[in-house]
Amino acid sequence: MTRSFRPPRSSRWVPGNHFELLENGEDFFPRVFEAIARAEREVMLETFILWDDKIGRQLHAALLSAAQRGVDVHVLVDGFGSHDLPPPFITTLVEAGVKFRIFDPGRQFMGQRLNLLRRMHRKIVVVDGHLGFIGGINYSADHVADYGPEAKQDYAVQVRGPIVAHMHQFTHDAVLTRAERKRRQRQAGAPGRPHAGTAHAIFVTRDNHQHTNDIERHYRVALRAARHRVVIANAYFFPGYRFIREMRRAALRGVDVQLILQGRPDMPIVRTAATMLYDHLLRAGVRIHEYCDRPLHGKVALVDHDWATVGSSNLDPLSLSLNLEANVVIQDRAFNAALHERLAQLVKNSCKQVEPTPSGRWDGLRLLRSYAVFHLMRWFPTWAGWLPRHQPTITLAKAPGDVSPAPLNPDPANPDHPANAAA
Repeated sequence: MTRSFRPPRSSRWVPGNHFELLENGEDFFPRVFEAIARAEREVMLETFILWDDKIGRQLHAALLSAAQRGVDVHVLVDGFGSHDLPPPFITTLVEAGVKFRIFDPGRQFMGQRLNLLRRMHRKIVVVDGHLGFIGGINYSADHVADYGPEAKQDYAVQVRGPIVAHMHQFTHDAVLTRAERKRRQRQAGAPGRPHAGTAHAIFVTRDNHQHTNDIERHYRVALRAARHRVVIANAYFFPGYRFIREMRRAALRGVDVQLILQGRPDMPIVRTAATMLYDHLLRAGVRIHEYCDRPLHGKVALVDHDWATVGSSNLDPLSLSLNLEANVVIQDRAFNAALHERLAQLVKNSCKQVEPTPSGRWDGLRLLRSYAVFHLMRWFPTWAGWLPRHQPTITLAKAPGDVSPAPLNPDPANPDHPANAAA
């Protein structure tokens, strides 16, 4: 029996790739919409949030046009993040042939949605199996500057090269049945993509079965190896004890460790949680910058002059212990330099540096808070496992007159299938 595909493990660096950094919706949306408009065979798209606003409707038009000209279009959205889509938005796509699926569609109790945890948080696009996009940008108008002061600062990458085959196969495994995957493998033959550049890369995912800490582990390995610089720009920052320990150790051995965090958060609790870690990090020499122009939504990092990562994973308990996430880890000097230049401009023009609290001021309270936070971080991977679990489903939307939507059942041959993700 043929074994199901597994996302590549941490030791599998894939050579021959090219990555282009895309900053905010102004860079990202035109590229994605153009790629869909040029699609000849297939579009695979996953996103946490899809809104019925000007950006969502542009994506809707692009997907509708692709399906109408015979392109095989698959869309997977999260049931919590995209719960406000009006029925006509989905129905017109389904009637045109789009396979529109909802991850864990939740029910409401007294007006509140219950499926808050273990969400499908990935943002991936693969077009014709050769062009990919991955990052933190959702399909909503708050990712473009004309949204106003609450417009988000964010990043994604356009990907070409052999690593796209891994992204492509993963998106197939996310939504296709075992029989459909076998049929497509027979039709396509062995996956292969021509080299498009010099970057080595790994496509890394996080789920609740076999890959529970892969993304965090890549960060920790990179921090442990750092010798010159570390820059982490992350919207929701409250990682575990081992992550904080590696950051402190890097700073204490002379590495220039910088954090770019939210100074104007979209949720006040985000900054409150992060500030509880400030004293502990600042005392080790970590430099902390708060981005103050608008809410920061990015999930990017670089180490020294070669290593970088871009993706959907925040550095908080939801992303590191509960959500389904996807990042690319990139080993390429040119991409590292491009990302560093963008982040350096962000620090220079839009951030304020956090200064350490003077010694002797509220030392007892700070000590008590640090003690509490230390133990909370030390054990959060354990207590995160105690949070409510359920068996998520993927529901395929149907056109009017069809039978009621049936959930996509877990695939026992593929533990990484999203329908198995919280098992």
